[in-house]
Amino acid sequence: MKRSRSLIFALILIVLCSLNAAVLGQGKAAKNGKANGNGNGPAAKAPIAVSLPKKKDSIKFVIIGDTGTGTAKQHDLADILFRSRATFPYEFVLMMGDNMYGGEKPADFKNKFEDVYRPVLDQKVKFYAALGNHDEPAQRFYEFFNMNGKEYYRFTEKNASFYALNSNYLDKKQLEWLESELAKDTAEWKIMFFHHPPYSSGGKHGSDKQVREVVEPLFVKYGVNVVLTGHDHFYERVKPQKGIYYFVSGAGGKLRPGDVKDNSPLTEKFYDRDMSFMLAEIVNNQLFFQVLSRTGETVDSGILVSRKKK
Repeated sequence: MKRSRSLIFALILIVLCSLNAAVLGQGKAAKNGKANGNGNGPAAKAPIAVSLPKKKDSIKFVIIGDTGTGTAKQHDLADILFRSRATFPYEFVLMMGDNMYGGEKPADFKNKFEDVYRPVLDQKVKFYAALGNHDEPAQRFYEFFNMNGKEYYRFTEKNASFYALNSNYLDKKQLEWLESELAKDTAEWKIMFFHHPPYSSGGKHGSDKQVREVVEPLFVKYGVNVVLTGHDHFYERVKPQKGIYYFVSGAGGKLRPGDVKDNSPLTEKFYDRDMSFMLAEIVNNQLFFQVLSRTGETVDSGILVSRKKK
């Protein structure tokens, strides 16, 4: 009888140990972020909802500013940016300046840019940078900013021209270059991107009237459609000014919560509760945009129509 009881007890111990090992194994797999056989484990992330047209021959791109911190929150936002590409295969990223806060040693470029956007860079997506007030001019030689040694430059994609300006020093030479380029530009879409916003409802910085005075006459004269800027650490869609659409997208690495002035006559829509970036798509004479937060929430969207040629 005693022998039978010992045998039964031994069998129970074997069964309990096997069950415990199975539970521990599952826990270890979950800790390592691996799905436990059903594809719904911690590693499985929900796709980012992108509501843009996603036309085959359209121009697809990203707009983001004031990124250069290397913080955990910047990494979070970069993850949303990367995951959005699964359903919206953007071809390039426009950077609004303040690409690097603090030091600008090789390690800083690695920690604050390359490590942050490595999954996107690995997919051969190009970043085009403008210079902000925290940026050294030598950034124009950094390979991944695609400035080709120039503080201001233009590139084209299908029916659109993109102009990166250096709003730190809008001297005579740069303004003459800008007018010369605009005068011969026949693109349907003329899009400017630079750091300091001619129009902004920010309490910390706000509209840069000196920048506005020198560039707005040229924008109006030559039919510029869209102006993209940063500097203020939030998102704002400004009401059209003299037929031109203005945006502030300066929350790619820093945030200034509650900085948008209450009841500003400039504001069409704003978001200053979390970091954000913009997705954009040009389809013929329309530009579709969608703004995503650090949690993947859509906080603004809309459609712009190009100005009719005179």
